Amino acid sequence: MLKKSMFSAIAVLLLVSFGTGQALASVGGTPPPSQQWSTDGFFGAFDRAQLKRGYQVFQEICSSCHSIRLIYYRNLQEIGFTEDEVKEIAAEFEVPAGPNEDGETHEDGEPIMRKAKPFDKIVNPFANDNAARAANAGALPPDLSLMTKARPGFADYVYALMVGYKDAPEGFKLQEGMSYNEYFPGHQIAMGPPLSDEGVEYADGTKATVDQMARDITAFLIWTAEPELEERKRLGVKVLIFLLVFTAMLYAVKRQVWSDQH
Repeated sequence: MLKKSMFSAIAVLLLVSFGTGQALASVGGTPPPSQQWSTDGFFGAFDRAQLKRGYQVFQEICSSCHSIRLIYYRNLQEIGFTEDEVKEIAAEFEVPAGPNEDGETHEDGEPIMRKAKPFDKIVNPFANDNAARAANAGALPPDLSLMTKARPGFADYVYALMVGYKDAPEGFKLQEGMSYNEYFPGHQIAMGPPLSDEGVEYADGTKATVDQMARDITAFLIWTAEPELEERKRLGVKVLIFLLVFTAMLYAVKRQVWSDQH
């Protein structure tokens, strides 16, 4: 699973350099079909149940290699977890104790560890980049916090990449150790399929098909990239309403001021 996650990281990182749509086609990839997300449109919003499932996919499948460094455990309350649930989730991991919290070290110089708390960032699977490279044959798995904002429409590509595995068509020369992916540039990818049916057992009982998991993890990454999206849209609606009312008032004042000229 570590190797699969590593190659998944490389695959997605490579596409950051290209973008989507025409760029994918120009390098031998099929442009991903447009998908509908709950956040689309002026009044779009997050589906909390889907975000919780997406976090579960991230934690059980992706987090062995990937980080989401911009997210704190406390932020998980924004996607529907209760305060107590967040405390339980954080307590499953350990972080180095800081200098003001019993920050002594062992005789060998290693820091004393403590259970993570809601104010901690979600734990990185590796201590540093060098450790990450050492565990992944020299490759550095990218942080996924902002992945879906790499390019416009990149969320569609992230989803498509995860569901785009097929048997190579007849006559296609697939190199040893590579997998065929309809949406990856050149159609050959070193990552095996990262998702499989029933790869996780969803806490809410949803059937964990490949399509479902791909949609859920993509939705979760849309949230990690822009957790303030709903607030921004609400503000936009308020500003629009204000401008409409203000425009109507200006028009009424104009009519009143110039009424004696007609």
